Amino acid sequence: MGLQYQSGGGIHLSVVAPAHNEMDNLPRLIEEIAAALAKSAYAWEVIITDDASTDGTAAVLRDLRKKYPQLRVLSMRQRSGQTAALDAGLRHARGTFLAMLDADLQNDPADIPRMLDLLQSQQCDFVNGWRANRRDPWIRLVSTRVANRVRNWLTHEQIHDSACGLKVFRRECIDRLKLFNGMHRFLPTLVKMEGYQVIEVPVNHRPRTAGKAKYGVLNRVFKALRDAFAVRWMQQCTTHCECQEWES
Repeated sequence: MGLQYQSGGGIHLSVVAPAHNEMDNLPRLIEEIAAALAKSAYAWEVIITDDASTDGTAAVLRDLRKKYPQLRVLSMRQRSGQTAALDAGLRHARGTFLAMLDADLQNDPADIPRMLDLLQSQQCDFVNGWRANRRDPWIRLVSTRVANRVRNWLTHEQIHDSACGLKVFRRECIDRLKLFNGMHRFLPTLVKMEGYQVIEVPVNHRPRTAGKAKYGVLNRVFKALRDAFAVRWMQQCTTHCECQEWES
């Protein structure tokens, strides 16, 4: 997590996805990303961070690299969690614009061009996906709604779906951010704290058809609550620590 952000290579868009034991989802994921960006007039890349998978994820990615020259693969030495895997991918990305999404196919890559258009038209700096019609089990839907309300109450926010995995933004939005464990769920708020403009757009959401969810209801709720208090503390520090340089 101490890497420096990269840029260059003429890459316009970098799509980043962390993956742990997603061997059954990755072929379709890369295929859908390639299809969504096939008509692009700009260069793009896909970065998959393999978070120490124990299934056949590594072998699948090796085969996919032969078919898709835009695919780059990072391998974590040990299981480090979604935030660390995401952070590694973002810091290796070379694009002027960055997109992130989950590898479980619940996010739809077809939404990326539309979100990128909003950035390129300079309407905002960060586009956050909003799963307005989520395709999850009812208990997960209820827990997410409660978590979002508590998160917004603690951080004085009005964001509908901060934890949505699909986001597209200018790379400078995260130049100064340190993504501690769990902080990826608060990216819209953290980016706004840096002075950037954030908007939300409804995005497609699909049911999981392969693999297993990595987080249960209880561990997500308690971790999200802990992280919300951390972000609130960061907001207070930002407000209270304003200063002015002396004039000579």
